[in-house]
Amino acid sequence: MAEMATKKIFAGPRIRRLRRELGLSQSQMASELGFSTSYLNLVERNQRPVSAQFLLRLAEVYDVELTAFAGTDEARAFADLSEILADPMFKSLGLSRGEVQDMADAAPKAVDAFSLLYKSFRQARQSATELSSQFVERDATDIDTVFPVDEVRDFIHDRKNYFPELDEVAESLHEEIGLNREDAFMLLSARLDEEHGIRVRIMPYEVMPDTLRHFDLHRRQLLISEMIDMPARLFQLAFQLAMLEMKPMIQRIGDSHTFQTEEARRLVRISLANYFAGALLMPYGRFLKEAKALKYDMEQLGRRFGTSFEQVAHRLTTLQRPGERGIPFFFIRVDKAGNVSKRYSAGRFHFSRFGGTCPLWSVHDTFATPGRIVTQAIQMPDETTYFSVARTVKRVSVLYGQPEQQLAIGLGCDIAHARELVYAKSHNLEAPDATPIGPNCRLCERPNCAQRAHPPLTKNMVLDERSRGVSAYRFSSE
Repeated sequence: MAEMATKKIFAGPRIRRLRRELGLSQSQMASELGFSTSYLNLVERNQRPVSAQFLLRLAEVYDVELTAFAGTDEARAFADLSEILADPMFKSLGLSRGEVQDMADAAPKAVDAFSLLYKSFRQARQSATELSSQFVERDATDIDTVFPVDEVRDFIHDRKNYFPELDEVAESLHEEIGLNREDAFMLLSARLDEEHGIRVRIMPYEVMPDTLRHFDLHRRQLLISEMIDMPARLFQLAFQLAMLEMKPMIQRIGDSHTFQTEEARRLVRISLANYFAGALLMPYGRFLKEAKALKYDMEQLGRRFGTSFEQVAHRLTTLQRPGERGIPFFFIRVDKAGNVSKRYSAGRFHFSRFGGTCPLWSVHDTFATPGRIVTQAIQMPDETTYFSVARTVKRVSVLYGQPEQQLAIGLGCDIAHARELVYAKSHNLEAPDATPIGPNCRLCERPNCAQRAHPPLTKNMVLDERSRGVSAYRFSSE
């Protein structure tokens, strides 16, 4: 609430949507809140900012979270809509930034529907291009137009990467088992053996050269590769417990959404089992308490819970329990080529749905200093500023002479939360020296960027045979 009080909040469309969902007239809502109808009318039309007293009364009367009025849904909708409308096929419409903002403010869920339609269009167009030779021999309706990974990613994002029912059971099971970092492997193995008759075995590389975990249902054995470290072994045991003991709940959560492919339905079950595994090893209440006490020191949290840097970073994005929230972090995982294999955004930070990331973001620099924490203040084109923490991780041990798989993990938050992080001690948070970045080159309109790899979709290129600028691409301001 203190953060909201520091700036004027115009939440008219959100309040109007809430009123309509409750089936109230302006006079009825104003009466129940104890404010005048004229004041509510001005608030709904964004002609008056929302007062702190009004927000508190709104939360008290209608039992809503104050964070619902922070504008994160509208900010995300604006970013998504701006990215979609950057497609050249919309250029002739000439929509202004203000019009796009009005659309996002008025109906963020409608923007989600439009985004889903556009994504399906892009995927169908890509399928048509890549698989054109197959269209001669088979019906086009046989080709999937929705990618399972994107379906599941959107489902998790819509749930804000928080599944309270899984968290609650995981906390209870953690206490029941009496998990601790010293004996966690033994305790989880005992649970699998005593409750399910499953024996855990660590297998040599020669037996499982290409597999990290395998559940042999016939022999009732869970086989774990010797090539993964202890945090990964614990996670695999916790995952298997989730698949055995949480199957009905996982199935019920997955069935709450209509997925278009069987692959997506299977993938969401795996994702939910992974969520439970993390929650079991890092139970919500205790983990949040320790995270705050340690100022979100991810390496120390890993030592305290026997988990890896990546596991801790991912768990930090799930702390969304009403009345007991952590910092709203965003998370990304990329490889050396810049391919994004996992991303999640809480708050206003926007990842491009249809491309990579900005090369000026230091998450890419971590490969030059493996295992070292890199911090950075970054600013997006809309002038929102964030604080990010990044480090490389190794997924699996390899034999001598084999190339290691290195990935970079990036975790960040709004600059307003940075003072809560141990990593921000050396930064001037009052006047941060923020690096200007963008979602990616095709969506970024910053001029004269030496790192630009593509011209922006939203601008016309300016070609001059007599001159060459810092950037390989020049473009008009119109």
